[in-house]
Amino acid sequence: MKPVRAKKKLGQHFLTDLSIAQKIADSLIFDNYEKVLEVGPGMGVLTQFLVTKTKALHLIEIDSESISYLKKKYTELEVKLIEGDFLKIDLKEIFRNDTFAIIGNFPYNISTQIVFKTLEYRDQIPFFAGMFQKEVAERICEPPGSKKYGILSVLSQIFYTTSYLFTVHPQVFSPQPKVDSAVMQMVRKDDFSLDCDETFLFKVVKLSFQQRRKTLRNSLKTLNLPNMLREDAIFDLRPEKLSGDDFIQLTKRIGHGNFSN
Repeated sequence: MKPVRAKKKLGQHFLTDLSIAQKIADSLIFDNYEKVLEVGPGMGVLTQFLVTKTKALHLIEIDSESISYLKKKYTELEVKLIEGDFLKIDLKEIFRNDTFAIIGNFPYNISTQIVFKTLEYRDQIPFFAGMFQKEVAERICEPPGSKKYGILSVLSQIFYTTSYLFTVHPQVFSPQPKVDSAVMQMVRKDDFSLDCDETFLFKVVKLSFQQRRKTLRNSLKTLNLPNMLREDAIFDLRPEKLSGDDFIQLTKRIGHGNFSN
């Protein structure tokens, strides 16, 4: 079949190394997930290693040329092909309340948004793995205390255990990206529920890192906290020093006003 033309506006870089595609597929423990969603399959380089191991493989692809290619390559019994924008699709219309895993060689221009959508559907997604720009994969997996540690790190690690698996170099893609790539995975924690207000937690985390060089006392001043609360020692810290659990406790203390001296 005629290969699909990579489109810059869609951030397409097609993986050409089959051994790497196999390694990505092998990162998924198939016995645990009957339903798997591959995002951005392109010409199906990764799909071919998923289709024989997955009871119900769903593909979401926005590129109509790739859709036509995949329809010729796979039957409806092998994959369930969905044409559309992953970021705009209501995943409950596809999976209802069933659990499913997500995997893919993600378009780099929307990769962080894919993670945020995964967090939104975390009740149904126990496992997530895929290819990212190396810098983004490092940010997701970075522990507290580093310059790379930020909003994406905190929110991902609150709900999932994140792991940086391996680095992938540009020459295994067509066209070659200008940066290194990496494969990472997120395994949902056994206890991923929050005992604080989720909306407020997300607000606190985002406000904290908007001015990451400043202490929490300055970055959170728009919350108009009483002076007696702002004197707590935690406000002397910069946001990268706080773990996800620290942010949860901070959110609860701000919300309840029960700071300790």
